[in-house]
Amino acid sequence: MAGSPFTSSTRDVPEVSGIPRHIAIIMDGNGRWARKRFMPRVAGHGRGVESVRCVIRACMERGVSHLTLFAFSSENWRRPADEVSFLMQLFMRSLQKEVDRLHENGIRFRVIGDLSRFDPALVDMIRRAEVRTAANEKLTLTIAANYGGRWDILQAVTRMLERNPDRRSGFTEEELSAELSLNYGPEPDLFIRTGGEQRVSNFLLWQLAYSELYFTDTLWPDFDENALDLAIRSYQARERRFGRTSEQLSDTESVATPRPTDRATGDHA
Repeated sequence: MAGSPFTSSTRDVPEVSGIPRHIAIIMDGNGRWARKRFMPRVAGHGRGVESVRCVIRACMERGVSHLTLFAFSSENWRRPADEVSFLMQLFMRSLQKEVDRLHENGIRFRVIGDLSRFDPALVDMIRRAEVRTAANEKLTLTIAANYGGRWDILQAVTRMLERNPDRRSGFTEEELSAELSLNYGPEPDLFIRTGGEQRVSNFLLWQLAYSELYFTDTLWPDFDENALDLAIRSYQARERRFGRTSEQLSDTESVATPRPTDRATGDHA
């Protein structure tokens, strides 16, 4: 497999712009949102789908080219069986309803993670949706399902060794990066976690090496375009040095010029 066409932030300095090319989000807080309203947890997951639609639309309007959403981690199988079953059914229903809309809006759809535990019918739907939207370029939407960052690195190392059975050393970052699940996109510029927790929870461990981290108390079902703008403004206020000193940065590298709309104020970082 050829190396990734995108820059590795630990080896080279990526291009910096005011609007992040790639945003990765842990969508946390669905259950708490429902509990606050004396509703079953699954109601929060259903409402969270509306936030997914809103954030996809907002990212397209703001010029984000890649959006990765953590929908189901490899650890989420530990949740109650009825909740896991609901999530799987919700995934299937959402795919059936949304693929046409994604395709019509020029969105490329991808799923990363270990799909071996999923129902074959769901896997077939995912693969057909990926093929159908493969040529779209407006936005690449990636859903991480049964995904774990450690699993991703381990499977990448395994595949790299399988491709090079006679080598025992001398592997490069580029060779390993090319085997990672997200090898078709740039590293996330901005990582967002909703719901108040402040950890990455085994999400994109390799790819988040130099991402800007943003944590908000906003629960995922309440996360909208104004909340996204707050996160982008926090990102724009940061100095992305990638190991350099402030003095080494030119004005164009350290100052972000494009700004999201001023419909929201404040910052939850």
